[in-house]
Amino acid sequence: MSNKDVKVPIEKVTISSKKTVAIIGNPNSGKSTIFNRLTGLKQYTANYSGVTVEKHFGKVLLNKNLINIVDLPGTYSLYPYSEDEKISVDVLKGNMEGTPSPDVILAVVDITKLYQSLFLIQQLIEIGKPLLIAFSMVDTAANKNLHIDLKKLVDKLGNISFCKVNGTTGEGISKLKKLLIENLDKNTIVDNNENGVNIYENKSNGLVSEIRNRYKNIKLILSDTVKEDRGPKKLYMKLISWINQPIQASILFLTVMATIFQAVFSWANPLMDLIDNGANFLITQIETYLPTGMLSSFLTDGIIAGVGSVIIFLPQILILSFFIIMMEDTGYLARAAFLVDKVMKSAGLSGQSVIPMLSGFACAVPAIMGTRIIPNERDRIATILAIPFMTCSARLPIYALLIAAFVPNTQFGFLNLQGIVLFGLYLLGAFGGIFTALLLKKTSLKGQDPTFILSLPEFHLPNIQTVFIKMLDRAMIFMKRAGTVIFLVAVLIWLLAYFPRSEEIESQRDLFINEAELYLENEELVSEINRIENEFSAQHLAQSYLGRSGQIIEPIFKPIGWDWKISAAVIAGFPAREVVIAVLGTIYAVGSEADEASLAIRLKSATWPDNTPVFTLPMVLGMLVFYAWCMQCAATLAIMKRETNTWKWPLFSWAYMSILGYVGAMAIYYAGNLILS
Repeated sequence: MSNKDVKVPIEKVTISSKKTVAIIGNPNSGKSTIFNRLTGLKQYTANYSGVTVEKHFGKVLLNKNLINIVDLPGTYSLYPYSEDEKISVDVLKGNMEGTPSPDVILAVVDITKLYQSLFLIQQLIEIGKPLLIAFSMVDTAANKNLHIDLKKLVDKLGNISFCKVNGTTGEGISKLKKLLIENLDKNTIVDNNENGVNIYENKSNGLVSEIRNRYKNIKLILSDTVKEDRGPKKLYMKLISWINQPIQASILFLTVMATIFQAVFSWANPLMDLIDNGANFLITQIETYLPTGMLSSFLTDGIIAGVGSVIIFLPQILILSFFIIMMEDTGYLARAAFLVDKVMKSAGLSGQSVIPMLSGFACAVPAIMGTRIIPNERDRIATILAIPFMTCSARLPIYALLIAAFVPNTQFGFLNLQGIVLFGLYLLGAFGGIFTALLLKKTSLKGQDPTFILSLPEFHLPNIQTVFIKMLDRAMIFMKRAGTVIFLVAVLIWLLAYFPRSEEIESQRDLFINEAELYLENEELVSEINRIENEFSAQHLAQSYLGRSGQIIEPIFKPIGWDWKISAAVIAGFPAREVVIAVLGTIYAVGSEADEASLAIRLKSATWPDNTPVFTLPMVLGMLVFYAWCMQCAATLAIMKRETNTWKWPLFSWAYMSILGYVGAMAIYYAGNLILS
């Protein structure tokens, strides 16, 4: 029976030994796809000991050997320039605490970029550990009419095992596993270079002589092993060449981004309705079987209205994540970075800053960690301070709630007004980040403009397994936050909104209900009781701990049209932006602004004491601008501190973004009211 046929769970197999394989390769070489093929769902993410660099590791069972697979950060050489690259070198040499020295090195090589890839391979040979090369992008090489004699090429390198793999289809993975088993049985120290060229010569002449000699050797190796058919280009390559032209590439980029934000609303609605109906069903069941009181309110108004109002946006977050992952896995994300390089240069940055900034659309924390690829300290800090402006997935629930409730669902051909507004908010966030970087580069971070060198990956089909695993990871992160931080905040807000209970308000409520029961009946009685319940629930909320504290801070936010409820929700949402939705859900549920369970309908019915609506279009647009520019994420501030090794920049970012968001909201609020008056 072959290894791929083994179906016994890993946990139930008697393990004879435990070894480690390190996967390394150039960025965009396809190593993460092969890592996912080997480990499947048996993979984990953690931080390396003592640093904020993430490590991805998993397990695979090969001949009753439980193998640890470590996916190292991508690097072009073993001369570390960034922290990520230093981690890769330390792991390979066994110098990383908490991570075992690898028994086998699995090098993933993009077969279409051998000239740059073999530089790293030469260095890996010198480490002296069993080395296995997996050649990826074989289908792309065929499309480019490249003919490569891999057997001859590897023979020139030395006594090294190799195979061809296709991460998208899984072709070659079985052979790769067999070769891993063979290499794991080798001695720790091997001579991979016994048949190869002399890669050690002239080291005494310094690094620059060494680099020249390595590339000289690479040219010799490739001279009679790689041939390119100069015949007519295939239709696929002609299409790619046409897409790469500046005008076509710009149009494609804008089309892709616009499509994403249209899909966020149109595709997610059925799933959101399903979640909403499920929450309403739970509320109905609780109200049916539990008497009205504190426990019923805690379950319906605290937990379901609080946490449920956030979970409902999971489909939209997954759709956005799906598109970003697809762009990354097809190689399009790096090309988007190259496309906007000129725009970034106008802000004193380079396309090197674009990749972490685009990653900020998912979450600012890993995006800020991703700035380690930027060698210049000034550029790195400017990028770190720009990233929080990118519209992360935590902002999406706020945008989705307010846009769906207050922006008309109007169609302009295939475009939807709600999708256009969402797209505009993403552009607004990006503009805020670029403007901030420009401001800093002209003042406190003034310096020479950076250069940008990027090896563009080839377009290729995405690996469905990789996309699924990454989406599952994003979903688990979101649900973990919903089950911990958001849950705790929702419960805390419910407690503050429910207590203390006023006996005087309760007695007045009972008096009004008794009086209504004397004079009314049927539907009129039900309607009047609902009105009384809403009115006295609002009175309870106003005199609660939350109500009193909210009224204290209301004057600060009243100039931008916020009442005390919104002000309290925004302050309570500082640990994580999406908590604001949970807090609003709890506040307006306890306050019973409307009979309907929908938070959007409750917001529409919210009024000032003079019965004018709180949520007007100018106020809502101002609130959207506030969240596009304001800093509300404790985790982002913490990672900023760790990455810059000072509190100066995190505190500056928080103050600067808060002021900018407030001023922007005020400008929109007053301008909107002036236009509508």
